[in-house]
Amino acid sequence: MDIVVKGRKTEVPERFRKHVAEKLNLEKIQKLDGKVISLDVEVSKEPNPRQADRSDRVEITLRSRGPVIRAEAAASDPYAALDMAAEKLGARLRKQHDKRFSRRGARRIPAAEVADHVPGVATLTGDGLVVGPDETGQVPTKKVGSLEVQGDGPLVVREKTHVASPMTLDQALYEMELVGHDFYLFVDSETKEPSVVYRRHAYDYGVIHLRTDTMVAEEPSPEAGGTLGG
Repeated sequence: MDIVVKGRKTEVPERFRKHVAEKLNLEKIQKLDGKVISLDVEVSKEPNPRQADRSDRVEITLRSRGPVIRAEAAASDPYAALDMAAEKLGARLRKQHDKRFSRRGARRIPAAEVADHVPGVATLTGDGLVVGPDETGQVPTKKVGSLEVQGDGPLVVREKTHVASPMTLDQALYEMELVGHDFYLFVDSETKEPSVVYRRHAYDYGVIHLRTDTMVAEEPSPEAGGTLGG
């Protein structure tokens, strides 16, 4: 696999191409992701003199059999931008590698311990047959997230809570590409409100912002404030 370096409306000198080959060590990258297909580096320049401190932008795109990983950075020169983008790419590669490793190393629950870990698991007789609700005399109850369900209730198969740092829309798009999902829930750093980016067609994306309706007042609890009788 070779590294493809190209410029967008700018020339890429041979010295910079050599620096890319030294900075993006293919051997280290393939240790973290052995299914890498291509690695592209695109260099662009911002002609606006007011953005001299961010005039050179480098975008690195790594494609493999898994999700596409992108990292970009802007600086006053392409070498500094490449260094920052390479650090971001390395961090995302390590994150993805650790995620795959933790999944493979997850502990399996022995059959004898299933009843201790899975709420609402079926009860077996001494012959190994499932004890039905009629035989136990009770309607089966199970805990699904924060709900207690009796019999056939709403199907909530998984509940997760994540601690999220506010991020920009661009960061959310990159994180969505990194994890390989069709949507990504995040807290918008500008509005501080929960938002969702989602994939539409080809490379088109959509975004949904959730905003609290300040006109809707919370109804007071009947126990919150009563008049004391004399």
